[in-house]
Amino acid sequence: MTSIGTYSDEPFYTIKVVHARTGIKPVTLRAWERRYDLLTPMRMPNGYRLYSERDIQLLLWVQRKLDSGKSISEVAEEFKQMRANGEWPETIQTAAPQAPKPNPPRPARDYAEMLFGALIAHNEERVNAIFEEVQKYFDLLTIFQEVIAPAMELVGEAWYRGEIRIATEHMASNLIKGRLLAIMQNLPAAKEGALILVGCGPDEGHELAALMFAILLRQEGYFVEYLGPDLPVEDLLDYAAQVRPKLIVLAVNQESTAYQMRGFAEKLANLRGKPRLAYAGHYFDENESERTELGGIYLGKTLAEGLEKIKQLISAG
Repeated sequence: MTSIGTYSDEPFYTIKVVHARTGIKPVTLRAWERRYDLLTPMRMPNGYRLYSERDIQLLLWVQRKLDSGKSISEVAEEFKQMRANGEWPETIQTAAPQAPKPNPPRPARDYAEMLFGALIAHNEERVNAIFEEVQKYFDLLTIFQEVIAPAMELVGEAWYRGEIRIATEHMASNLIKGRLLAIMQNLPAAKEGALILVGCGPDEGHELAALMFAILLRQEGYFVEYLGPDLPVEDLLDYAAQVRPKLIVLAVNQESTAYQMRGFAEKLANLRGKPRLAYAGHYFDENESERTELGGIYLGKTLAEGLEKIKQLISAG
């Protein structure tokens, strides 16, 4: 993490840009400036406010504190105490937006088929080369939805038809998992705000979708813990009581897993902090009536849908 004090204090951004980057409404920004002296934007002759990159990073830090349950007055006082001690909070994300990606030489789907070929050939070097290439041309969401997920579907279909052995399927999954874990470990890890636990329900071993979702949440700056596959319900309840997450997000792809999770959402609601259950997976994609039986929040069929629903849930408080 980097100190917010190291960011430029040159006024450059309009209030509209600040709203777009932080999600904080202009009326709220003006109220915080007036009541809590959190910001001192430059005032132009026409009355417009201009904010610095340091202001934006501070606002992101404030929003993360609010997500964790603190009031704006408590956050403002914490900030004032830090400044009185000559300290700055640490940023929760990098300041500069990523540079635009160059145009890819081929569609993402072509890379999915290339990756599939490398995986079933047990060609780890080629797999790594494809990963490096797609990261030059596509963002993570595109890589996950249009390259990795289709490639692994092709692997699963090949195994089902008896064209490859289970050893090849396992090798492919482990190669992809290794690359995904490397991506996650290289992302800044937030340690404040609303905690989101991500993993797989009991007896659920197919974890790649859950891992990709955890990476996307971390990339967005959320406080995320990835717990892995096959999480027993009672253990999750005990851990949730200890760490008090805002959300528990689980992958559920089979009926037996869904059955074991019945009543889990209600048990979570009885814990202090009332964490909520959110879930996704093939079983609930195909069995809409079972979503009511389980309770909680169905995140949809795609990573993009799930990411948008999580953003709405966190911002709603």
